[in-house]
Amino acid sequence: MDDKGNMSQQQIEKFKKLGSRFGIIVGILIFLLVVGVIGFQWIVDYIWMDSLDFGNVYTTILGSKVMLGVVGFILFSVVTYFTLFWIRRSYTKHFDSHQLPPIILKRKIMNALLLGVAIIAGALGSLIVQGVGWEPALKLLNYASFGQTDPYFNMDISFYMFVLPFLEFIVYLLLGLGIFFLIVEVGAYSVFNMYRMSRSAQLHMGITLGIIGVLLAFNHLLEPYGTLLTNQVNVFQQSVVHGLSYTDNLINIPSSYILAGVAIIGTVWVIVALVRGKLNSMLIPIVAYVVLVIAGQLVSAGVQNFVVSPNEFSQEEQYLEHNLNFTQAAYDLDNIEERENPGNDSLDEEMIERNELTMDNVRVNDSRPLLDVYNQLQTFRTYYQFNDVDIDRYEIDGEYEQVFIGARELSTEDLPEQAQTWLNQTLRYTHGYGVTMSHVNEITSQGQPEYMLQNVPPEGDLDITRPQIYFGEEDYGNVIVNSEVDEFDYPSGDENMTSRYEEEAGIQLNGMNRLLFSLNEGSFRMLVSDQVTGDSQFLATRNIMDRVNRIAPFFEYDQDPYIFVRDDGSLAWMLDAYLTAESYPYSEGYDGNNNYIRNSVKVTIDAYTGEVDFYIANPDDPLLQTYHNMFPELFTEEIPQDVQAHFRYPERLFTIQASMYGTYHMSDLEVFYNREDVWEFPTELYFDEDIEMEPYYVTMELPEYEEEEFILMMPFTPRNRQNMIAWMGVRNDGEHYGEKFVYNFPKQKNVYGPQQIENRINQDSRISQELNLWAQGGSEVIRGNLLALPIEDTVMYVEPIYIESSNETSLPEVKQVVLAYEDHIVMEETFDQSLEQMLTLIDPETEVDEDQIDEEIEESEEPTGPSIELEEELEEFSGLFNDYQNALSEGNWNEAAEIMTELETKINESE
Repeated sequence: MDDKGNMSQQQIEKFKKLGSRFGIIVGILIFLLVVGVIGFQWIVDYIWMDSLDFGNVYTTILGSKVMLGVVGFILFSVVTYFTLFWIRRSYTKHFDSHQLPPIILKRKIMNALLLGVAIIAGALGSLIVQGVGWEPALKLLNYASFGQTDPYFNMDISFYMFVLPFLEFIVYLLLGLGIFFLIVEVGAYSVFNMYRMSRSAQLHMGITLGIIGVLLAFNHLLEPYGTLLTNQVNVFQQSVVHGLSYTDNLINIPSSYILAGVAIIGTVWVIVALVRGKLNSMLIPIVAYVVLVIAGQLVSAGVQNFVVSPNEFSQEEQYLEHNLNFTQAAYDLDNIEERENPGNDSLDEEMIERNELTMDNVRVNDSRPLLDVYNQLQTFRTYYQFNDVDIDRYEIDGEYEQVFIGARELSTEDLPEQAQTWLNQTLRYTHGYGVTMSHVNEITSQGQPEYMLQNVPPEGDLDITRPQIYFGEEDYGNVIVNSEVDEFDYPSGDENMTSRYEEEAGIQLNGMNRLLFSLNEGSFRMLVSDQVTGDSQFLATRNIMDRVNRIAPFFEYDQDPYIFVRDDGSLAWMLDAYLTAESYPYSEGYDGNNNYIRNSVKVTIDAYTGEVDFYIANPDDPLLQTYHNMFPELFTEEIPQDVQAHFRYPERLFTIQASMYGTYHMSDLEVFYNREDVWEFPTELYFDEDIEMEPYYVTMELPEYEEEEFILMMPFTPRNRQNMIAWMGVRNDGEHYGEKFVYNFPKQKNVYGPQQIENRINQDSRISQELNLWAQGGSEVIRGNLLALPIEDTVMYVEPIYIESSNETSLPEVKQVVLAYEDHIVMEETFDQSLEQMLTLIDPETEVDEDQIDEEIEESEEPTGPSIELEEELEEFSGLFNDYQNALSEGNWNEAAEIMTELETKINESE
């Protein structure tokens, strides 16, 4: 420094060098930190995936992402650097040095800045390209043919499903990039009207416009294929046809080709005008292009209004046929077998005997109230929880039986606060325990379910060899097993039983694994605890939904997994995976743009080991074949018998298919066009409100077959009417899994629909009187699901009635079962009693005890004194009323209702 304390030039240069080196070092450290964090996460994820034998799935996805990420990085960074470099060069050529900020003239600094901005843009581009493009790219490289072509372009369906989406992704990406940089250039070259005077600026903008023009032309060339995927004919209107329509064929497709040509010609025009300096003439092709786009839309709207609408069916007939056929194919509705059900009044005792197994499996319990029962009677400790009760079927002692089943899972959040320590939550309380199973059709005298499996350890009709549930629906945290701490197994009286994990299914915490996963968990205790040894195993991602999504995020999963018991007594979860797409031509969408769906994959997760298997349930699905080509080691083709025996056709898929079939069952095109025979889902009364009916599982014998089987079914009613017009079912057992069928009722005959039955129950004086009586006693009456049960050539309805008292610890109890058939409705304490009463009402050969009638007549003719008779009646009424009050005070609602009914009958008789 000099005498005044100022730094010398040499010292300034020295500090600049130090600052430059420091900046480089910081930049390198930041880069290494980012790469290190990303690499660390890759390693941890790979170890986890490889522990499940899905390492190749992970490396395939990662490899495609890295490849596309590199491409995206290069593309975005090079284009960014090239654009900014050209702008800077144009500035330095056009302006004098004194007109520019000094930093622009410093080449090294500017190059560093440009490189930094380019790297940031490249990183952003890498994220966009690999994040969005990896799956379309892999599908493009591995797609399977559908073996079916569209009727217009004669392209295989696979072109629309796999090729077209990737081409559109590339075009939109590049077009968006081009437009963005054109805006940047316009902003940069607007300074002092550079675009008018600088040849460099004009050439730069000309090249960008040329690229945009070519991309616009290519986009217009793809648009005709897009007409097969939508019913939008212009920005104002939609067609009655999903897919190619009359207006598309006549106007929109030719317009797209014209606009593609105009885009190319206009691009050349603009470039030439820029080079010649005729900037005003640049507007001519741009205006012409915009005018043609608007004109195309207006002409399309005009044709739709004045040509198509006045004679729509005639103009759209051939396209409606394509819409109908391709939608049926997209939802697997093209092979449904339609049969006739005459809806006869034929129920009798012999029919009941022929369908004994069907009658034995009529569901008089309901899963939603039953969940409350399980959680109150079968949890035993506050930290146990039943998340759901599901329906399944088992062969028990040679009998095919439908059952309810629920898993008793562990929730460490419900442990006492003082017990919520790291050791307890990570090492000791690691798993739930066992399942509860009950009959669907049997209840105790108190209205509770008859259990088939209950308590801990599980006792009942099945042997559970591994009741421990380490993986389930709970929001489980990661745990460590085989530590020095014995795991809590289940409560037994005043003591807790313990267990040790007996499988090699987790991640071994030895060597580097312990350090890696301690860092990943952010747990110092996991690293230093002497309770964790080299033999300990780390069980991660134990929520089964998170687990399968982490392994195969490209599938859509059903939100209702269910647990089942395998033949060896172990427990496993079943989960349905959906394969969906948005680009099936001519198909109407069921959820936004999604217009193709299959349940081609069944996933099982072992509740003890966490082992995951992706079973191929529909090998003929081309979308499944494409994924199989992408990830050959993901799938298991050989399905064990004890797994296949518990396949359930998923309710969500069946709901979508049944909803589409409500419209697309119409084979007559004119009827289909007019929507004359649309079917809808009926409504039912559940609890105390009308809701749309959901599909339900029943065990029944189909008329054409000799054995009962597990069926998922849904009744249909005509639009705006309540009578039942048909019912749709799908088979679930064995080689017939997935076979769908429809039974049509005669259109000239009224077959009661669910809501009509509900209304008739409400209007029945005895039933409504008893329901009101129970409701007035401080209890809640719960109307269970109304089930329509087809039996041979007829149909009857069953609805359970629950009673639940108002106190917090009350349990819903099945108190009555309503049975409806034809014009008869009965309500008794059990299904068997209701069925017996119904047969008595409908059987014309029921014997009447005439001697008893004669005796009653004779007794009525005997002279009695009016005062004596009145006194006897008053005493009888008083006694009945006292009995009624006693029954109410004791909570015996059923007995109270019977007494009130008897009292009212006697009062009416006395009058």
